[in-house]
Amino acid sequence: MLTDVAPDRQEAAAHLREAGLKVTEPRLAVFGAIELGEHIDADEIFRRVTRELPNTSLQTVYGVLAALSGAGILRKIEPAGSPALYENRIGDNHHHLVCTSCNAVVDVGCVVGEAPCLTPSETHGFQIATAEVTFWGLCPDCRALT
Repeated sequence: MLTDVAPDRQEAAAHLREAGLKVTEPRLAVFGAIELGEHIDADEIFRRVTRELPNTSLQTVYGVLAALSGAGILRKIEPAGSPALYENRIGDNHHHLVCTSCNAVVDVGCVVGEAPCLTPSETHGFQIATAEVTFWGLCPDCRALT
């Protein structure tokens, strides 16, 4: 299942059911809070969810995020020095570019070849399923300021 757009409520409910999760209002709200191409933290998701469900707690949002990322419906990324970020682009082995100045995050497709894109020199018996690469540098906006 490859998706990079926020689904409507019916699509979101179908994704939850496919993943074996119960369809609840907080899960639908969290799932729908992430827009195309976004990499957002739990605090921003919480702000968005409380517009729709004002009595939702931050703890509930964290619990839903754990359930959705655990089920593979959302992807959690953890750039060094930043809070965890969530995105709805799943089902591929894409990587990320992170600006060292403003912390902007953008997706980049697989570096070279087939997933997992990189082949370690030693596997130590591991069966490799995915590779995660984070590129660090200055985004165009920050470069223009230097």
